[in-house]
Amino acid sequence: MTARVLLATRSAGKLRELVPLFADAGIEAVTLDAAGIAESAEEDGLETFETFEENALAKARWFHARAGGLPVVADDSGLEVAHLGGKPGVRTKRWSGRTDLTGQALDDANNAALLAALAGVADRRARYVCVAAFVGPEGERTFRGETAGRITHAAAEGDGGFGYDPYFLSDELGCTFAEADRRSKERASHRGRAFAQLVAWLRRG
Repeated sequence: MTARVLLATRSAGKLRELVPLFADAGIEAVTLDAAGIAESAEEDGLETFETFEENALAKARWFHARAGGLPVVADDSGLEVAHLGGKPGVRTKRWSGRTDLTGQALDDANNAALLAALAGVADRRARYVCVAAFVGPEGERTFRGETAGRITHAAAEGDGGFGYDPYFLSDELGCTFAEADRRSKERASHRGRAFAQLVAWLRRG
């Protein structure tokens, strides 16, 4: 079994979800900071492809070249809204166009743009998609997870998520991802489902 992997994300929200998921499986997820990989402007240009699979692999390959031999896992994920023809999709992180913002300020701008696009719309069906990628001595693999829900009109209270989570009402859980506890979200979320497949594959190796 692979005992250590480099977790190629700088998202605090993703780290909160993924580090415990790997730990529960007996795999150490090494963060970029712990590995001493300084943030680079090049990272912003990695996810330029039209599919989640291509973007996740591009990120994993780039960090693997800098990982000192560690296997690397990365992901690309996004929100697909039915009324918007599947948008924002691979553009989810920058849906608002606010390239000057990061963190919570960017989340707020993206959510505002989403609500504006759905103003007066009755069909608010949406799904989250995540593709987790692995690059290492065993080769390259991708694993896809999806989850269905709808976009609410107002943010739900709760600190269990990030990004669009306060507005994503899970069909399966009956609450938003912001309201869900870590275990529930891990079971039902797109990211939890994609990485559960990846972890199971690593444990078989």
